[in-house]
Amino acid sequence: MESIFHEKQEGSLCAQHCLNNLLQGEYFSPVELSSIAHQLDEEERMRMAEGGVTSEDYRTFLQQPSGNMDDSGFFSIQVISNALKVWGLELILFNSPEYQRLRIDPINERSFICNYKEHWFTVRKLGKQWFNLNSLLTGPELISDTYLALFLAQLQQEGYSIFVVKGDLPDCEADQLLQMIRVQQMHRPKLIGEELAQLKEQRVHKTDLERVLEANDGSGMLDEDEEDLQRALALSRQEIDMEDEEADLRRAIQLSMQGSSRNISQDIPQTSGTNLTSEELRKRREAYFEKQQQQQQQGDLSEQSSHPCERPTTSSGALGSDLGDAMGEEDMLQAAVTMSLETVRNDLKTEGKK
Repeated sequence: MESIFHEKQEGSLCAQHCLNNLLQGEYFSPVELSSIAHQLDEEERMRMAEGGVTSEDYRTFLQQPSGNMDDSGFFSIQVISNALKVWGLELILFNSPEYQRLRIDPINERSFICNYKEHWFTVRKLGKQWFNLNSLLTGPELISDTYLALFLAQLQQEGYSIFVVKGDLPDCEADQLLQMIRVQQMHRPKLIGEELAQLKEQRVHKTDLERVLEANDGSGMLDEDEEDLQRALALSRQEIDMEDEEADLRRAIQLSMQGSSRNISQDIPQTSGTNLTSEELRKRREAYFEKQQQQQQQGDLSEQSSHPCERPTTSSGALGSDLGDAMGEEDMLQAAVTMSLETVRNDLKTEGKK
């Protein structure tokens, strides 16, 4: 939509922007519109003078400010209408009862001029599409054919006066180009006030950020990032340690269960066809562990009595080779059982309660 001419709001020159956006070019300046306003003021003065220059009405008229323009840049509908007459264009009040009785579909018109509280803007068809050319917007706003009637009805409810522009508008590049292609608008334009407010807010945030960075020389943010990294690394190390401990514990439990089941089957008779409860299994294991500890203590005492001057040695060093291998395995099993005994007991107690 770069080819569409769109003057943005400057001061209170919305009438100038409205006319130029309608005609799609810089056709009118504030000086030219002021000239038309002065001409209208003079014509009104002359009509009032016909009733006598000494009349009360004439003196009151001279004391009043111009109704066609003011110092802010506002221009009346009479100024806009006279400016369009130069191009052979005429304004008809769209929301008048006379025009509404004609039941003309807005889509069959070519352009509209809208006014509310001294603000003017143009809605015009360019090519085969309608555009809202309000100077308060950051750019042209595409209006679909189905939305046009609803858009105008909404303006009427809000108190806008809407005028239909009758006549042939001057040729423009945008109209010729959009006769061949159709445009799509991904993002609606914003009001200029909203855009300025956002830009101001962004500048404020940027200034605050720069002030913080200057005060801390960036060290505060770097320290915070470094602390977060250190916390993440410590947490990952804890997770790894926990995984290693859990793996060791699982291996010890498995080894103890294998050794316990083998020795229990050898040393403690079991009733065939009977399922042991968790409490019975716990009691049998405790009995087996106590028996193993007693045997170990007796072995240590016998070693000390046979060799009173020697230091105690491992069971594998005191017995024969076959018996030493067996006891070495028993020692390894006993060490694994000792490591996991408390965990197994807690699990069995929990299961028994369930």
